Amino acid sequence: MSVGTEQVGAVDLRIPAKATWVAVARLVVSAVANQLPFSLEAIEDLKLALTEACTKCIEHATGEDETIDISFTVMPDVVRIVVHARHKGRGADLAAAQKSGDRTEGLGIYIIQSLMDSVEYRVDDGTKLVMLKYVPSS
Repeated sequence: MSVGTEQVGAVDLRIPAKATWVAVARLVVSAVANQLPFSLEAIEDLKLALTEACTKCIEHATGEDETIDISFTVMPDVVRIVVHARHKGRGADLAAAQKSGDRTEGLGIYIIQSLMDSVEYRVDDGTKLVMLKYVPSS
């Protein structure tokens, strides 16, 4: 499925890298998704995927003043969510975790992958997840 490039709307959010602020991000993704023909189940999937992405950033945060930047970009056929925390903490090394048999390290990423249509996960400049969810045809 091809992704359109025409942006319909965008929201940028910056929250402290603390669990108590994830609720704000969940409210925003819900508000964005409610503008589109997503089912309630799909909206809950978006909220859970975003929660897991924020949790992954919080797990690797190293300082009290760290933040998570979240961008929601709505295109006619897809919602793109980017969750990015620039920090000096270690990113999860999924290959090493799988090799050692640690199934918990990649669990959040596995959940996100099962809920979203596309997921990119990088740890080169902090923790960054790029997630896509296709908009159902109305």
